[in-house]
Amino acid sequence: MKKPTSSATDAKFQKSRRTPKTALPLGALAAGMGLGLFASHLYAQTTSEPKSQTQTEATLAPVKVKAQADTSGKSNYRATDTRIGKGQQELRDIPQSITVVTEKLIDDRNLDSLKDVLRNTAGISFQAAEGGEEDIRLRGFSLQATGDIFIDGLRDPAFYERDTFNNDRVEVLRGSASMLFGRGSTGGAVNQVSKEPTIYKGHEVSLTGGSGNYRRLTGDFNKRVGENAALRINAMSTEADNHGVKVRKKGIAPSLRLGIGTRDEFLIGLYHLDNDNGIHYGLPWITPGASGGNRLWNTDPKNYYGMKSDYSAGGTTHGTLSHLHRFTSHQGELRTTFRAGTYERDQRASAIRFAPAAQQPGGQAVTSDTFGPGSVLTRGTSLKIQDMDTRYLQSEYSGKFRWGGLAHAVQAGVDVAHEEFSNFSASVPPGTVLTKPPTGVGTPNDGAVVDEALRITSVNRAFDAKALGVYFQDLVQIAPQWKLLAGLRWDRFEGRYTNVAVAQNTANPCSVAPATQLSRTDSLWSKRFGVLYQPTDLSSYHFSYGTSFNTSGDTYQFDAGNAKVAPESSRNLELGAKLDSASGNLSTRAAIFHTTKYNERNRDADSVNACNYVLSGQRHAAGLELDVSGRITPAWEVFLSYAFIPDAEVDKASAAAPAGETVGARPGLTPRHTGTVWSTYKITPKWRIGGGLNLRSSDAPQGITAFKAPGFVTGDVLVEYLLKDVSFKLNITNITDKHYADTLYRGHYVPGKPRTLQLTMAAKF
Repeated sequence: MKKPTSSATDAKFQKSRRTPKTALPLGALAAGMGLGLFASHLYAQTTSEPKSQTQTEATLAPVKVKAQADTSGKSNYRATDTRIGKGQQELRDIPQSITVVTEKLIDDRNLDSLKDVLRNTAGISFQAAEGGEEDIRLRGFSLQATGDIFIDGLRDPAFYERDTFNNDRVEVLRGSASMLFGRGSTGGAVNQVSKEPTIYKGHEVSLTGGSGNYRRLTGDFNKRVGENAALRINAMSTEADNHGVKVRKKGIAPSLRLGIGTRDEFLIGLYHLDNDNGIHYGLPWITPGASGGNRLWNTDPKNYYGMKSDYSAGGTTHGTLSHLHRFTSHQGELRTTFRAGTYERDQRASAIRFAPAAQQPGGQAVTSDTFGPGSVLTRGTSLKIQDMDTRYLQSEYSGKFRWGGLAHAVQAGVDVAHEEFSNFSASVPPGTVLTKPPTGVGTPNDGAVVDEALRITSVNRAFDAKALGVYFQDLVQIAPQWKLLAGLRWDRFEGRYTNVAVAQNTANPCSVAPATQLSRTDSLWSKRFGVLYQPTDLSSYHFSYGTSFNTSGDTYQFDAGNAKVAPESSRNLELGAKLDSASGNLSTRAAIFHTTKYNERNRDADSVNACNYVLSGQRHAAGLELDVSGRITPAWEVFLSYAFIPDAEVDKASAAAPAGETVGARPGLTPRHTGTVWSTYKITPKWRIGGGLNLRSSDAPQGITAFKAPGFVTGDVLVEYLLKDVSFKLNITNITDKHYADTLYRGHYVPGKPRTLQLTMAAKF
């Protein structure tokens, strides 16, 4: 979706922006292969095997590893391994908390978006920001959609509504993770694992219909096309009226895998998602009257007060090439992946607010005492129009060998990124008026429209980011029951911001004039250390320390102040355990953590220069987490995720900080209790029932101490009937139709989904 520009200058800028100025360094590929060859050579030098045997192994035919298909994520809620820690690893060997939401759990709860998946894990809250995007918070710290969300270990950096149709699982890594991923990752990271072709044939088609005229069709087709080759195509089409907030999205993800199980394996994949959805920007908080009252509206959760013409369009198209080489001389592999993608976003939303007192019945301002069907609402305009082009190259080696008499599991790699971001303004042509009419509390879904196509778009700012990261990590078996992990990463991040046509705000001392360019380059180290005690094959205890950093350019924008400021830093301490039942069918994870951001970016209130930023802030969050997943009996399956954060506080702050961010305040979007529990039981070979609860305690928006959104508990139900290879499933979400604040912001909140009924028919063949 290329935006028309309003001047020759903009057109010229668009052309130059779309033309790559530098190719991705092929040296990164060579460096990654060099890491693997070096490790292989190191093993050959330290192994005790005779040289003649090593030479013989080098000439062996390709090893065909045709193990049984891994269907754990499809058949149950328990996962045993992950790639989020870089390289394929058992979860018990990672000294950090990871919550895995498998495909089975996603299907059972009918979770069709990444946001819904994350809502069904603990420690997560959402900010409903001014742009309508949902800023994810984990353990009270931001998971930026521009830096902390990944697809198969590669950054997925843009704001768009992510769908689950191609997800094999979703992995949530908790705590500092810059040693693994580079910038960002204070609260953690989210990795979406894509479905891959397998040599085992299997197809599935599902059709869902439900409340809000919801209709969803998905297909998952996997076909073997050679002795060691397979093709897989996942596709999706979803439509819904959704009580005024429409859903229109389509996606397709074909992938071809060659050399499956052999020494050299290749993957070619394409992913395309197109969204043309509506948007619920939110409802304003109500001021309590003399008799007190709830800050939330007393309204039906289905009510929508935005314009019918509001929309949130966009999506992504990206292609992936991957090569996996398995070394026959030792347990090692080198995976090199290149991905190029485009992301688009076009959001036209209405910011709902209560009209001034003069426009209200009786000339009285709206409070909980005066609120009623006649209360008048205004509809402001919130526009977000953005494009991004990305290219990523990543090469990672993992291998096991003996050196110095000890067993080592080494992971090392290099990754290179180039991201080009453009933001667009949207203006109304001279002589044209686009006025959004007011509405009333008693007249939701009034169908009002304006012609959004009349707006003229043009580039107003741009950001060019280049990043390079190199890391090395070693897990050493120092004793039969003890392992030590140490990792180090070096990053270089370069950002160049161009103010193409953003008018200078004279009231803001940091604002820069059009045609201004600002740039900054940062180089820094990230560390990771862990101790693992594994007395049995069913238990693993860990202590870990990790660091992370956030640069000024993480949001793809500089101003005159933050372009001069070094990155923020944080550290995470965690003590935890992973325990499996004797049968191996049930896993429990528990951890206590303490995360500190210890040089937070603040405006310096004591400086003569009002645009001076200093790294003077500090905040922390500490608590405990618990996950349980798997089967209690062959018929009884459970997933539980719970987080308790009793201690969260702003430790240091500037005198210029807003009220909710002052020293001693509990940061907003850090609820004390969050969690979910979901369980199913197979009462007969054909019938399965299930249900669950989702909870969050009271919470405040970021920067607010005057009030909190009430806590809530919602309930969900499942009934499923299996007839050979066809299943019929009924899901009821928010069964009590509770109205609650799901995502929070200073001026408004977005309510959670109303009661939703969905019936799904799925056929396997």
